[in-house]
Amino acid sequence: MSNLDHGKFTRVTTLFHSLLGLDVFLLFFTGYAIMFNDELWWMLTLMGGASGVTAIHRITGIGLVALVVFWITLQVISSTGRSNFSKILPAKDDVDAFIQDIQFVLGRADERHPSARQFAGYKADEVPLLSYIGKGVVAIFSIELTLLAISGLLIWSKTGLAAMFQTKAAAMAFVTFHGLLGVIMLMGVMFHIFEHGMHPAFYPVETKAFIPRSMVPEHHGDDDEEPDTTGIERLSLSPSWRTVSTVFGAMTVIGIVSVLIGSIFDEGYPVPRELAIGGGPSSILLTIGINVGMVVLGVGLVLSMYGNVLRIRWEQLEQEREPTTAADGGEPQTDGGLPESDDAEN
Repeated sequence: MSNLDHGKFTRVTTLFHSLLGLDVFLLFFTGYAIMFNDELWWMLTLMGGASGVTAIHRITGIGLVALVVFWITLQVISSTGRSNFSKILPAKDDVDAFIQDIQFVLGRADERHPSARQFAGYKADEVPLLSYIGKGVVAIFSIELTLLAISGLLIWSKTGLAAMFQTKAAAMAFVTFHGLLGVIMLMGVMFHIFEHGMHPAFYPVETKAFIPRSMVPEHHGDDDEEPDTTGIERLSLSPSWRTVSTVFGAMTVIGIVSVLIGSIFDEGYPVPRELAIGGGPSSILLTIGINVGMVVLGVGLVLSMYGNVLRIRWEQLEQEREPTTAADGGEPQTDGGLPESDDAEN
C-alpha cells in the first residue's frame, strides 16, 4: 500500500458525504426525469409517472435542506467544525499557488506551487489537505446546493410564487434558474465521479471519502519510522484501468455535452416554450447522449455504495484485530494509533 490512501475525512464527514451523495443522486435522477421527460421516459415510468417522480423529488429536496441545516449547525457548535471551516477558507498561499500554477502553464515557472501538488509524489503531511482547487470545489458545491435548496423551496408552489411576485414571468424565472443551476451542478458531479473513480492510484474508487482518517494508519510497513516516500512506487496499475477509464471518460464527456445541449434546445421544464431554441428531442443522438449521462450518474451511485461496503469491511477487520491489541494490556486503539475518543467528537 502507499501513503496516498490516507483518510482525509472524519467519521461524521464520511457519513455526511455518503448521505449527501445519495440524496443528490436521487435529486438528479428525479429532476432530470422531469426535465428530459421525452428522452428519459423510461425513468419517469419506473418512478411512478409525473406525480410519483415529483413526490420523490420533493421528499429528497427536504432531505437536502435537512442535511445542509445539520452541517451548518455542526460547523458552528463544534470546535472541530469551526477548525475545519477555517481550513477551507482561502488564504494567501492559495492565491500564490494559483498565480504560480498560471505561470507554470505559461512556461514562466519551473514547478507548481507546493500547495497545489498533492498527488505529485508528496506525502500527506507535506502539502495541505485542500489545495486552492479543492477549496474552490467545496465553495462551488456549497453555493450551488444552497441556491438549489432555496430556489427549490420557492418553486414548490408555482401558483403561490406567481401570486407572491404578482407576475407569472418572475415565477418562471425562478423555475428556469433552478433547472439550469441543476444542469451546471450535474456536469460538475459527472466530472467529480470520473475524477475520483478513475484516478490511477485509487481506481476504481477513492476510499479517502469513505474510510475515516482515524482508521487509516499514517504509514504502511513493519517499521515504526515513516518512510521517505509516499509508497507510490509499490502500486501497480490495474490491467483494466486504461480501457475502463478511456470508455468512462468518453461517456462523461458525451453526457456533459448532451445534457448541456438538451437544456438549451429542449422545451418545457425548466426552459419555457417561449424561450426554447428548439423543441423536444431534436435527434436520436441527443437522446442517447442524455441517457449516457444518466448511466454515468448510475456508476457514481454504485461506486458510492461500493465505498461504503469497503468501509464496513475495513471496520470488521479492525474489530478482528482489536482483541489482540487489548490482550497486551494496553488500550485498544484504531489502526491509525488514535484512541476511539479522538474521532468520537467528530
